[in-house]
Amino acid sequence: MAERQAIAVWRSRLRWRLSGAWQWPAFAVLTVVDAVVLARLPFSGGRANLLGCVLAAGLLNLIVVATIPRMGGWVIRRRRPHLPREVAADQAGTVGLVALCALLIVGGVAHRPALRANDGRLSSVIRESRVFAAHRAPARYLPLHDSDTWQAGPSLFRTCYPGPDPRRDFCVLVRTDEPAMIKRVDPDQRPNATIAGPDNPGRADG
Repeated sequence: MAERQAIAVWRSRLRWRLSGAWQWPAFAVLTVVDAVVLARLPFSGGRANLLGCVLAAGLLNLIVVATIPRMGGWVIRRRRPHLPREVAADQAGTVGLVALCALLIVGGVAHRPALRANDGRLSSVIRESRVFAAHRAPARYLPLHDSDTWQAGPSLFRTCYPGPDPRRDFCVLVRTDEPAMIKRVDPDQRPNATIAGPDNPGRADG
């Protein structure tokens, strides 16, 4: 009889422990999912690199687990007072993480038409920059190799081409806020990775 009671207590504790142990596994999984969503379906602006999206997703999820569990747990315990405080907080945090992921997906889908338009504009900028650079770049930068494009503003792009000196690129500034793109050589020869940072979400390789 005592053995059966002990097993029943053990099962009860295990059930409670499992019911209140989903927040951090959800955090790990949804940080990866959110990062992919931000990279493929950003809710604003253009596309971003995956590493920057992982950092952004981790920060957003940390904000959720730092703010939602206490208040959300209190709300859950108002409706289910038998739940331990830790279990209610864990459930609230998990729901918050799932809700954030859903919001990112909805925002990304809503922003998709603008994203496609920005993708087309970025492709045009890279193509026009290469034509411009092929005629203006000094001989040491020719033939042109891989380019690196940074969207410095809503209608301002900076495309750089590497040369023999890793500290100096040939860079082209392109403005897209006029009917015809405005292109000029940037006298600042620092690479985009130096100015914008290696993980800046506005950078794209071409």
